[in-house]
Amino acid sequence: MERREELDLCFEKLMVFGGGGGAKMGGCGAIIEWKDIPMELLLRIVSLVDDRTVIVVSGVCSGWRDAICWGLTQLSLSRCKNSMNNLVLSLAPKLTNLQTLVLRQDKPQLLDNAIETVANCCHDLQDLDLSKSFKLSDQSLYALAHGCPNLVKLNISGCSAFSDTALVYLASSCRKIKYLNLCGCVKAASDKVLKAIGYNCNQLQSLNLGWCEQVGDAGVKCLAYGCPDLRALDLCGCVLITDDSVIALANNCLHLRSLGLYYCQNITDKAMYSLAHSRVKNKREMLKSVKNRYEDEGLMNLNISQCTALTPPAVQAVCDSFPALHTCPGRHSLMISGCLNLTSVHCACVVQAHRAASAFPHPAH
Repeated sequence: MERREELDLCFEKLMVFGGGGGAKMGGCGAIIEWKDIPMELLLRIVSLVDDRTVIVVSGVCSGWRDAICWGLTQLSLSRCKNSMNNLVLSLAPKLTNLQTLVLRQDKPQLLDNAIETVANCCHDLQDLDLSKSFKLSDQSLYALAHGCPNLVKLNISGCSAFSDTALVYLASSCRKIKYLNLCGCVKAASDKVLKAIGYNCNQLQSLNLGWCEQVGDAGVKCLAYGCPDLRALDLCGCVLITDDSVIALANNCLHLRSLGLYYCQNITDKAMYSLAHSRVKNKREMLKSVKNRYEDEGLMNLNISQCTALTPPAVQAVCDSFPALHTCPGRHSLMISGCLNLTSVHCACVVQAHRAASAFPHPAH
């Protein structure tokens, strides 16, 4: 009610600035009531207000509802604490032009019927966040596969009830996916899924497989072969992977910028040297284009924390090959916590700072 009173006050101000007898809007006549505001102006107003206000103003009049239905392309309901499922069931049929929908939850609320409604009504959806939706089943993934083939970004992290069979089906239908977060999807993320992603989703740029313990070398290699444009891959806690996975990524994903290998304790120096060598291969590719020479900087983030089999020479080789990797304070992009034997590894700027300090003579005491 308070928000509606604010809207009415704004309308009264519009009347005042319009001359008291009703503002004129081009050839549309006088604005006497909310319903008289041209649709173009309503669409502009809708684009400027926050998500909570959008929901409130949808009850002002049919004009507002129409403007929201036609003009709203992004919506976040992540602040909704208790009635998210009912709200989605109510709003989704009206918001047919939605492209971005955030349904992240602190406590599980969403049920399959809400996601089925979204899939049936929002066919232009490109970005969907369903993280922590513990109550959703495979039924939701099948519905999205049928109704939202244009998905580019999907976050289902923490959705522990999904199976790999349903995710394989989704990958075969939503081939435009570029950003996929499967962190904590312990049943869904498997080598079978990675094979399907590698075969169908060759535009993939970012994939989070954190703590997906079923993932092994066979799946990661299929991913590396099928998704050459991969930029970010998080394999933290994927305890089955070995050097073979990293070698495949180093040889095939030359645009890789971020790689997470936290607690992948089967990784050895062989993997590090393959990454260092990939920099040489990547430089050859960069020479083909002046533009790419400035865009492709190689690895910018590498997490090898708890990879206790690695030795300083191998990690130093990686650090030397990729200038964007830093161990210096405030710029940590090479993470080596838990690897006490790697404390001697330093990035280029640390070495340069040491040399600069050594170049100045110490004052006499």
